[in-house]
Amino acid sequence: MMVERINTYTDPRFAQRVLDQHGAFLVDGMPCEVEIVGKDSAVIRGCPMEAIPELIDAFRFHAPEISRFMDQEGRMIVHERDEPRFAVSLRDLQPSQFYVDQDKLKAVRTFVHSPEDVVIQVMPYQERYVVLDGHTRLYAAVQSTFTHVLAVSAQADETIWMFVQEAEKRGIHTPKDLQVVQHEEYDRLWNLYCDELFACVENQQKNETIRE
Repeated sequence: MMVERINTYTDPRFAQRVLDQHGAFLVDGMPCEVEIVGKDSAVIRGCPMEAIPELIDAFRFHAPEISRFMDQEGRMIVHERDEPRFAVSLRDLQPSQFYVDQDKLKAVRTFVHSPEDVVIQVMPYQERYVVLDGHTRLYAAVQSTFTHVLAVSAQADETIWMFVQEAEKRGIHTPKDLQVVQHEEYDRLWNLYCDELFACVENQQKNETIRE
């Protein structure tokens, strides 16, 4: 079974509010929606029951704070383990990304109205926290002059430190240092950087295997 997240903001198969939340998916080519309707709740539409566990896993990878999933009649489908949330100052957050997509920022601002609307994934880092996901929401928080947001603890592999090191080298130490670029520029600058870094890591791993 293939679950694919839709990363665009124009697709007639999905409601605009779902696209703005990045809750649009294709499950074996079938359009399925996960719409956030509360601080810990979402409604699932159009997904066959047998595919729901994989759909929820794909959705919670980016939104672990959502734990309650219902059908469109309001009946509970799944209640996952709740992730504890805590407040964190924007000054204590070290980004692991360099750019913000202008189109995505516009979409995110449609549902970010208070600090509690921003829930990000973090790891401890030098008496601060490194941001694992949610950089666009953080920049929306900066634009809204929020002083803090909410966070949940998560884990990442060792490559995260390569991103952090490069961010610091570029003078990116807090969310306000992120650079907003047009969608095409973001796709070129950020995705190309990620592709090159992961290719480098893969080559290093291959070389280490050969030496062994």
